[in-house]
Amino acid sequence: MKNILVPFGLSNEKTTLSLIQYAIDLAQELGGTIYVAQVFKELPRAGSLPSVNKTLKEITASSIEERLASLDKKGVKIIALPLEGDLLESIPKFNLEHAIDLIVLSPENSDIKNPYYLNEISGSLVKKTIIPILVIPEMYSFSPIKNILMAVKSGIIKKENALNPIKEVLKAFDAELKLLQVKTVDFLTEDSEFDKDLGEITSSYKSSENATLFQGVLEHLNEHYPDLLCVFRRKRGFFAKLWEKNTVLKKDFESRIPLLILRGVQ
Repeated sequence: MKNILVPFGLSNEKTTLSLIQYAIDLAQELGGTIYVAQVFKELPRAGSLPSVNKTLKEITASSIEERLASLDKKGVKIIALPLEGDLLESIPKFNLEHAIDLIVLSPENSDIKNPYYLNEISGSLVKKTIIPILVIPEMYSFSPIKNILMAVKSGIIKKENALNPIKEVLKAFDAELKLLQVKTVDFLTEDSEFDKDLGEITSSYKSSENATLFQGVLEHLNEHYPDLLCVFRRKRGFFAKLWEKNTVLKKDFESRIPLLILRGVQ
């Protein structure tokens, strides 16, 4: 995970700066570069307006750099990234040229009156992008990742290199991965098969029968006390249903620890 992207402006500034500091601390351990992205709206091109749009890009970059001045950069390379137009369209375009390995997001605020875990923009990024996503709880402080809980319904992983991010974390922190397989009502016989690479990085395995993957996770969190929760974004099952409407409600899924979302299928 050499190239890490953090969108600026999806949460309030205090939360966003805390999120970027977490990304800096993580990048220091992984040897990565951070891109802090913020969109700007380009004016219609006419006459001398291209120079105006260039100025808007420069102003956006300067604004990002000024707001990052208070952070402890710890020697990590941080690049201010002004993106033209819409975030959901700009990030995939940038990814094609620069190969982003990870997007770091924050969930909605923890106010009990707020029913959402992920809002429409962050939920859409999870749903539509092929890039792994790390969701960091509001104002969460970085600490070394030693214990990872991966929750799956199926042990089959069809997407090539889908496990690369978690392998990098395991290696960087000398961590252990505990695998929890949650068998729901739509569990299939073939789901019992396990990808060879997944088996090789697993330290322990446990299965559970629950109505949803989320219920299985809640049941076993206090048993494992993980530093990181990892799940797959699949086309079939509970997590596919979660992002049908782009937003995710806290009652349907919420993580109080960092959540790494990987793609498990083509």
